[in-house]
Amino acid sequence: MHPARLAPAHLALAALVAAVWGVNFVVIEIGLDHFPPLLFSALRFLVAALPAVFLVGRPKVARDGVSPARTELRAWGRMVGVGLVLGVAKFGLLFTGMDLGAPAGLSSLVLQVQAVFTALFAFVALGERPRRLQVLGMAVALAGIGVAAVDEGGSGPLTGFALVIAAAACWGVSNVLTRKAAPPDALNFMVWVSTVPVLPLLALSLLLEGPERDLEALRGLDMTGVGVIAYVAWITTVFGFGAWGWLLRRYPASSVAPFSLLVPVFGMSSAALFLGESISPLRWCAAALLVGGVALTSLAPRRNSLAPSEPPAVSFPRPTGEERPA
Repeated sequence: MHPARLAPAHLALAALVAAVWGVNFVVIEIGLDHFPPLLFSALRFLVAALPAVFLVGRPKVARDGVSPARTELRAWGRMVGVGLVLGVAKFGLLFTGMDLGAPAGLSSLVLQVQAVFTALFAFVALGERPRRLQVLGMAVALAGIGVAAVDEGGSGPLTGFALVIAAAACWGVSNVLTRKAAPPDALNFMVWVSTVPVLPLLALSLLLEGPERDLEALRGLDMTGVGVIAYVAWITTVFGFGAWGWLLRRYPASSVAPFSLLVPVFGMSSAALFLGESISPLRWCAAALLVGGVALTSLAPRRNSLAPSEPPAVSFPRPTGEERPA
């Protein structure tokens, strides 16, 4: 029997992970001044995977009633799928959107709409029918996206904003794929998933950003650049997901998942504090609608479904978000 209430030290750990993921948006904003977005994303996953991949052991897979060889083959296929959707599509879009002007604080907020996309895709792919309260939460969250779009349209370009929403949709797809994979060890799974996007992102960077720009960024690498990569790779990914996965193994997901709603709080406040981003009344309104809608969508009781019991969508936040002002 897992305790429903977190011990004080574990409550502090959950809040710390949310803070790490929220501040990550500011760190990535700084990193985008040093690296092109696709190269930056590739370096993030490269450093997250090495040397951790040699420390976590072979991929741990859920047994699904077939031969060990087929089980492992399926596990690799699912890891590759999650790596391409989460690492290449989601982070490629997110980093590029922020590079095009989506503010860090706003990106940390808008990215949480992934919970709505997760619920929608889970309904289509897994047969998880949402309850009325969840449908209400989706509507409220989408209203928050509309308010945020109005606010962003009056102060900056909408292209970056649209790419962040697309990144949230890709995150929703990766959540469904992760649920189907049902990894028994979240840290082991994320480290191995981090090996997948490196080469595709490097190839896309060379093709779209150009070898000259990539080489210039690498030649100009300084201590700030090294610190930024270390933070987004080891602190955000390895520590963040490792601690989050440990909490999910010790407590019910319904006790841990609400802490992910603190991510945009830390993201917006740290962006205002360190980057000087203003928070307009419209943005506050969007934040209230989005956080409230995501809470209803993610934390409402679920119907029995075709899928195995897994943590709610917000149990796998990626913490990493980012953006940069125009």
